[in-house]
Amino acid sequence: MKFTVAVLLALVAVCFADDKYTTKYDNLDVDEILKSDRLFKNYYNCLLDKGKCSPEARELKRVLPDALQTECSKCSERQRTGTDKVLRHLIENKPAEWKELSAVYDPQNIYITKYRAEAEKRGIKLPN
Repeated sequence: MKFTVAVLLALVAVCFADDKYTTKYDNLDVDEILKSDRLFKNYYNCLLDKGKCSPEARELKRVLPDALQTECSKCSERQRTGTDKVLRHLIENKPAEWKELSAVYDPQNIYITKYRAEAEKRGIKLPN
């Protein structure tokens, strides 16, 4: 009986763990990454399968499609804030990189269309 309860509790814990993305990397300094051409390029190349991935970049690449589909429903507040910062930076400062990432992760503009109004509420003007 004790074994059954332990297994059931372990399964419940695994199910709840899947409800959110890991916060293991939430303390990364997003501003530092965006200011450094070298760091930014490493993440960018990882996301486009053009280079090696750090553990943090690999995790981002793994969850990005799901985050786009689910409106970042599994994101922590810090992850949402970082997402806004990265989007704003890409759109305003790196339009060519934004275009290439969009072509890979949103080739039919499904997410741009879906999130346009919400982005504008947050002060982010998504390109057409």
